Amino acid sequence: MSTQFDVVVIGGGQSGLAAGFHLRRAGLSFVVLDAEPAPGGAWQHAWDSLRLFSPAAYSSLPGRLMPPQPGETYPEASHVVEYLTDYEQRYELPVHRPVRVTGVHRDGGLLRVDSDAGEWRARAVISATGSWSRPFMPAVPGRELFSGRQIHTVDYRGPGEFAGQRVIVVGGRNSAAQIAADLVQDTHLTWVTLREPRYLPDDIDGRVLFDAATARRRALEAGLPDTGGVSGLGDIVAVPPVRAARDAGLLKATPMFQRVTPTGVAWADGMTAEADAIIWCTGFRSALSHLGPLGLRGPDGRIPTRGTEAEGEPRLHLLGYGDWTGLASATLIGVGRPAREAVRAISALLR
Repeated sequence: MSTQFDVVVIGGGQSGLAAGFHLRRAGLSFVVLDAEPAPGGAWQHAWDSLRLFSPAAYSSLPGRLMPPQPGETYPEASHVVEYLTDYEQRYELPVHRPVRVTGVHRDGGLLRVDSDAGEWRARAVISATGSWSRPFMPAVPGRELFSGRQIHTVDYRGPGEFAGQRVIVVGGRNSAAQIAADLVQDTHLTWVTLREPRYLPDDIDGRVLFDAATARRRALEAGLPDTGGVSGLGDIVAVPPVRAARDAGLLKATPMFQRVTPTGVAWADGMTAEADAIIWCTGFRSALSHLGPLGLRGPDGRIPTRGTEAEGEPRLHLLGYGDWTGLASATLIGVGRPAREAVRAISALLR
């Protein structure tokens, strides 16, 4: 098997597959290295009740519409896994798994990709590792003293394992709202947020979010003021389970506590709450440790980019980590455009 290619793609989730689609169309030799043992990226680890914010047609990768899920307006995570598996097979993308990349190094005129399965060399690299493998848990005083169970969003599967327990969900965005709604009927729930939850209007879903992101991109490309997308409208998409719990008066938020105690949490005013479990829905950080040998990170922990291209290494492109690597690039429908632009830039560089 050859281990030298025009491009090595690191990550076989939605961003890596979108890159593979455009690399195939560009006629470049490439390989996709995926740390997961099976197709589906982070979606295969999502909790059971997770739903997309958009209908299937608005949640598609380039070249292949996601088929609707029978009986569901907003597809389940398992449907996304099936779609990504089919996408990979349909376009015969050369995905090798499980392969965990440990470092990317400059090696003369090439980049060397080290992994637990050997070395690959490439004229360019696309990093598409996302953030699911780097859950963030804040350094709240006393967190290490809590005697109950603490998990992050990545470890949550469903309400059954918490039935009848006192559970605190921490976070004010979509994951926290969906998990809180999932738990509210079966547990003694306390939902804690830094500020009052901001719901998007009920008629807004991923279709409107995509249109807003597109309008923002066009404004920026035209040199017009940044529209801000949907950031001024709210933080939480009111998908049906969240909307139902909210409208029934079951989804009430409490301000953020000051510290964690051995048996629960405490607020600055002396109020306390006992808990059996705390679920931290507090976000993620980009998984970039494999790029450490290139010495590209800025003081904020990110790698400065022009579009998807790393400023300090034009042979490296970053894809799907958030708006800093392409507007809406961390979404299924949004990653197609930056993936295409990355492959165009790489094709021009290699020529």
